[in-house]
Amino acid sequence: MRAWKGNTGGGNFGQRALILLLNIFGLKPLYAVMAVVVPFYMLFARKGFLAIYHYFRQNFGFSKWKSVLKTYQNHFLFGQVIFDRFAVFAGRKNLFDVEIIGNEYFTQLLNKEKGFIIVGSHVGNFEIAGYFLSQNKKKINAIIYGGETQTVQKNRAKLLNNNNINLIPVKSDMSHLFAASVALQNGEIVSMPADRLFGSTKSVECDFLSGKADFPVGAFALAANFEVEVLAIFAIKISTKKYKIYVQPCTSIAAGADLQSVPDKNNTPIKNRRERVENLAKSYVKELENIVKQYPLQWFNFYEFWK
Repeated sequence: MRAWKGNTGGGNFGQRALILLLNIFGLKPLYAVMAVVVPFYMLFARKGFLAIYHYFRQNFGFSKWKSVLKTYQNHFLFGQVIFDRFAVFAGRKNLFDVEIIGNEYFTQLLNKEKGFIIVGSHVGNFEIAGYFLSQNKKKINAIIYGGETQTVQKNRAKLLNNNNINLIPVKSDMSHLFAASVALQNGEIVSMPADRLFGSTKSVECDFLSGKADFPVGAFALAANFEVEVLAIFAIKISTKKYKIYVQPCTSIAAGADLQSVPDKNNTPIKNRRERVENLAKSYVKELENIVKQYPLQWFNFYEFWK
């Protein structure tokens, strides 16, 4: 897996204009414009087009023309997800109906003394989950890509701070991992992506769909070091105004348990830290695979992901 360097397009001016348009016209007219724009985007953003085209051809066995159609639908959905995010920035959070599946796992960990880790992916609209999973029991420290525009950073920080979420940009000196460690020591929550390499190149190879891919181990190494639990959260767009948020535990380590004797899913003792990290990573990848199989159009990693 290559390190990700992308950000939200449009620049500060374009993004501020988008927020203004959303306030004036709402989502549906902009969705209609996106439907026309997408073919041109696919034509000129060739690398992203080919990556998603190969994703459908190789992982789902679709024909060439069906893969092209699915690639169009994928790009169109991605545009809607971006518009939805900016609609929230524009103060129109109430536009969306959100159903949370598995919220009891989140609530149970909130009520424990120890912190825990939330892992997400670039499937659906992970960021929007932060706007709807509001609570005031534990601070959520979200590790994010630090190269976004001022418009995105300002609006994101404003909204998420209201939901008890602190943003920690990824830095080249890896100080974001130190901040995450301090948060876990304080019994807080750390949220981070687990499907792209940010800064660190440490990864584990996993079977994923029809091939093998490298996944970063940062979140899972932190979980093993601090003996905390991990939740995978996926926010999936169901219709124009509806999202489903899936909350799924990747592991269930009892407080105070001896990690040397905690069994994996096959009841085999996990003997060392590296095995624990790999076990957590593979558990997450399995949950990710299940979601992608249910919602294949909402895979939004626009580069060649598989080896």
